[in-house]
Amino acid sequence: MTPAILLVLLGLMDASFSGFRAYAGRDARIRKHRATARAALRGLAVGAVLLLAPATTAAIVLLTASDRAAAFDTLAAGGLGYLLPLTLYAAVVLVSLVAYFALPFRASTLAVVIGLGPLTLLRPLAVATACVGALINGGGAPSLLVGTIAGAAVLCVEPAVHRRWYHAVQ
Repeated sequence: MTPAILLVLLGLMDASFSGFRAYAGRDARIRKHRATARAALRGLAVGAVLLLAPATTAAIVLLTASDRAAAFDTLAAGGLGYLLPLTLYAAVVLVSLVAYFALPFRASTLAVVIGLGPLTLLRPLAVATACVGALINGGGAPSLLVGTIAGAAVLCVEPAVHRRWYHAVQ
């Protein structure tokens, strides 16, 4: 499996969580499963559209390269370097989510306060680290370009969903 497929899946999962975060705290109802699922789907849809930008950039890099095989290898190396920091970040988020869902109420609240809250704030740093990883792993400027566009795309999902569907909600 190429790093690109894993990166797309990771980006779509992040987009879904971003949609949820755009909605979270805006509704005082106790049973809001449908609304949170709708918010996650909205994030997924916006993320799918925004992730077309790095996919198009990668396609342009490949199509304009004089040696397409070498360009593909460079992008694959950069993708692997991009994937490694994000996988570590996603693993820590997953541990926090498991703690949130598995622990009793007070402990799960603590998991949100010391885990998920700060991790949300560290997302831009995780994306920047992934861009550096793409560059260091041999991806060069093309992988850095694609990675930067991908990072900007996933970081724009939550504000886009908030602005489109939840801005007027007080």
